[in-house]
Amino acid sequence: MDVHVPLSVTLGLRQRGVDVTTAQEAGLTRASDETLLSQAEELGCILFTQDDDLLAIGAARNADGREFCGIVYAHQLGPGIGEMIEDLELLALCANQEELRNQIIFLPLK
Repeated sequence: MDVHVPLSVTLGLRQRGVDVTTAQEAGLTRASDETLLSQAEELGCILFTQDDDLLAIGAARNADGREFCGIVYAHQLGPGIGEMIEDLELLALCANQEELRNQIIFLPLK
């Protein structure tokens, strides 16, 4: 989870049994977006964000042929907390890491 994702999303996913790590827990509260994405790659995690800058970083990595773990993005004025939790749980249950590698997925899924 990116730094600005509401805690309620993290807690909701954990209540549903989804393994979630936050930037804060990883000691990356003040890390740059590029560092955050690189750390997610090292940890083998998909990065969920509501930060438009990470969309640009993901697109640049795709254009340059640089691998990344995958980004799931929801606009800050987009889906509500419940919808984000449901969509993220669905991705966690139905998609594997390789399917999301180098992908940018937009929420809501529906």
